[in-house]
Amino acid sequence: MGSFLEVKGLRVRRGGRLVLTLDHLTIEKGEILAVVGPNGAGKTTLLLTLAGLLRPEQGSICLEGREDGYGSLDYRRRLALVMQENLLLSRSVFENVALGLRFRHLPKQEVQRRVEEWLERLKIVHLAQRQAGELSGGEARRVALARAFVLEPELLLLDEPFSVLDRPTRQRLQEDLKTILLASGTTTIFTTHSESEVRRLAERKLELGSSARGRKKMQSEI
Repeated sequence: MGSFLEVKGLRVRRGGRLVLTLDHLTIEKGEILAVVGPNGAGKTTLLLTLAGLLRPEQGSICLEGREDGYGSLDYRRRLALVMQENLLLSRSVFENVALGLRFRHLPKQEVQRRVEEWLERLKIVHLAQRQAGELSGGEARRVALARAFVLEPELLLLDEPFSVLDRPTRQRLQEDLKTILLASGTTTIFTTHSESEVRRLAERKLELGSSARGRKKMQSEI
């Protein structure tokens, strides 16, 4: 059986500067991978590239053996990306979570069912009619995650999902997220600066760090 996701010979430039090189990375279906490294190491760049929002200068990204599908609408619909900022719209929690499903023109009853399911699983069903601007940081983060999970992604990309939360809120969300990931079997890549988050959530770690020439190289630790 081949890998779910395979990256080979990746080189990414931003603003004309080489910001990420990655020789080889494979991820198995259902695996939870933590990406660590100092600021500027290319963690967010890697996620944006995997999401198809940045195009690599060189290299290949294959999802279930298909390199030709990278960046296509079908490819993008198989993944969900949650950035550090929650990026919620000035609408109710329900409407924020339903947004992606409405873009995909799902039937109204299916939208209702999925949104209610993920509001329940992320323990925010009581916030369904609350406006996004009225939420606490932890509540907003749960809404952003529900908006991703409701799309039923095969690949979930999370950019420092706990970084702005206080310790009790962070720990509760980590526990709930791990339960969801294990139950759903969603292949997940998340970036973090925290070794405790790696130990709590990840099955494997990928370390990005600066080389002597200022480039980014991969160091893997299993």
